[in-house]
Amino acid sequence: MKGRRKGFLRLIGSDVRAKARWLYDSGSGLSLLKAFFTDGTLAMVLYRFMQACQRRRLVPLAMVFGKLNVIFGRCIIGRGADFDEGFVLVHSNGVVINTAVVGGKNLILEHQITIGVERKRAPVLGDDIYVGAGAKIFGPITIGSRVRIGANAVVLKDVPDDATAVGVPAEIVKIRNSEPHGEDGAA
Repeated sequence: MKGRRKGFLRLIGSDVRAKARWLYDSGSGLSLLKAFFTDGTLAMVLYRFMQACQRRRLVPLAMVFGKLNVIFGRCIIGRGADFDEGFVLVHSNGVVINTAVVGGKNLILEHQITIGVERKRAPVLGDDIYVGAGAKIFGPITIGSRVRIGANAVVLKDVPDDATAVGVPAEIVKIRNSEPHGEDGAA
């Protein structure tokens, strides 16, 4: 994840295509246009500008794009945060992501989520993850691939691949292709 080099326009294109598929179940030209003008997309684009400047060691310019994201995107994403293609902010309002966070492909984030550090150690997120509104993910944990984090969940421990985590603190309630977890066997 860190150190990967993909074209700036390719990343923005993949982000908008992923958002169009998420919102409209389509990659058509009209869906792409609608996705480009929905809430959160400006924050996605400003993040990609900031990321590109940071990689080229244009730190003052990266800082400007970060501040523009705070003002116009209504979110805070650290300059060192590194996400692969398909980074989607469904709604950017209130999103806070620490600079040390690393994530894979196809990360879908709702509004008011926080992905933060604990004792200078940050979460690592896999591919194909959905994070519901208001969720919080903290500390030196790993979120596997194909994971769903429920709205308002507080995730403080690792989540395996193909799992759904909900609650405060978050617990695994389901792993795809297996029975629900929990003492009583209910979801």
